[in-house]
Amino acid sequence: MIFSTTRRWPFLQLVTAAGPKAKLSILNYHRVHPVIDPINPGEIDAERFTWQMELVANNFNVLTVGEAADLLAEGKLPDRSLCITFDDGYADNVEVALPILKQFSLRATFFIATGFLDGGRMWNDTVIESVRNFPAGYLDLSDQQLGQYQLDSWQDRHNAYSAIIREIKHLPQEKRQSLVDWVASRVPDGIDSGDLMMRSDQVRELHQSGMEIGGHTVTHPILSTIPDEQANHEIAEGKKQLEAITGGPVTVFAYPNGKPVQDYLPKHTDMVRKQGFKAAVSTEWGVSTTATDPYQLHRFTPWDNTPAKFMLRLIKNYV
Repeated sequence: MIFSTTRRWPFLQLVTAAGPKAKLSILNYHRVHPVIDPINPGEIDAERFTWQMELVANNFNVLTVGEAADLLAEGKLPDRSLCITFDDGYADNVEVALPILKQFSLRATFFIATGFLDGGRMWNDTVIESVRNFPAGYLDLSDQQLGQYQLDSWQDRHNAYSAIIREIKHLPQEKRQSLVDWVASRVPDGIDSGDLMMRSDQVRELHQSGMEIGGHTVTHPILSTIPDEQANHEIAEGKKQLEAITGGPVTVFAYPNGKPVQDYLPKHTDMVRKQGFKAAVSTEWGVSTTATDPYQLHRFTPWDNTPAKFMLRLIKNYV
């Protein structure tokens, strides 16, 4: 059975609680492509994001992360509470996602890594765009122990960039960037990826539109792989730069990559708290309750490609 994207699911009120027993779902997005990206066909595009937001608007009480954290702490969270979050600071969040959010009168929280604003590009996107632009045929990166790949289809390219990213993700920053630069240098005609990341004026536009802006460090390091002093600086400086751009307080934070123990440690949650943030989110899948550490709120990515699957996943969170 296919459910209309405009349909309300009234029985949700019968299976969800409010107050001290309430549960909070936090959706985690990165990019929202205008159309399906052939190298990443599973990623969210405007069409899918539109019906997801329509379902969310019709069935859930949508809060920013800061609002939800306050209500959780007070034991006053509404039933069917849900947050919409975006990580990293991609320009399509403003150009594609923001008009859709406005269409359904929804607010969201945008966690932005400030070092890539105004013309920057994250290392993983350099890998993706390099593999996108390599000529068809055989790609040999074995000189740097990064494997060999046949690039005859978009699926081949997806598999290749995914393997490269897995191989280098947790390397020290300097070593990782050196390998990324080497991969990019192998592209015969260079990389043309446009302006992937937001400009500072787009961050201000989000803020002025009533969206919540959250910290996500400066250069998006995996905090567990860098010295404590550097980690503390990344957390503090990202907050400072965003507050300078928006003119408002930045009180929520998202850990880069976000897996507890693997990507950040208890000492990093302490750093976040001491820098004046009131809550933080991880990428640990699940829902949050009054028992959840407010500096480790759970999130999940809504990959579901039909309205029914999307809604059933969300319903499962609350029962």
